Amino acid sequence: MAGTYKMTIAGLERELPLCPLNEKIDIAAFVMFSDVELTVAVSEELLKKTPDFDIILTAESKGIPLAYEMARQSGKPYVVARKSVKLYMTDPITVTVKSITTAAQQTLCLSKEKAEMLCGRKVLLLDDVISTGESLVALERLCAEAGGEIAGSAAVLAEGDAADRDDIIFLEKLPLFFK
Repeated sequence: MAGTYKMTIAGLERELPLCPLNEKIDIAAFVMFSDVELTVAVSEELLKKTPDFDIILTAESKGIPLAYEMARQSGKPYVVARKSVKLYMTDPITVTVKSITTAAQQTLCLSKEKAEMLCGRKVLLLDDVISTGESLVALERLCAEAGGEIAGSAAVLAEGDAADRDDIIFLEKLPLFFK
């Protein structure tokens, strides 16, 4: 590891470990798992910024605690796009995605029942960090195939060039670290 990056998110200071993405760039790893205080605080702040929505859609797995807490605070349901087709899924919808933090191409899947929850509803797309936007594109495609209407796209952090986008809602900018 190449050290840490200190930042304030929703009023809370955190040190994010720096991890090599490749020989030219390090990224600061933002992981909310086990950080209940941060998850509650960022959920509250994001809900202040989001447009009206009926349901939340996130991708497995790092967006799950955020989606759960935002659903709990808003009283609205959430759906998780799984990374593989599960035995219990009937007539799944699938899309492929290549994320910056994952070596291989991934598949995101929704069962027929979960897709029906999105149909005709205003859907808030949610992720922990938006960087290249590839995971967001996959969620957009799943939402469209399910018949949902995208109300907005939100994340705790926007990394690198994503921070310049005006079509996403986020709390803080996360820089890339060039070597």
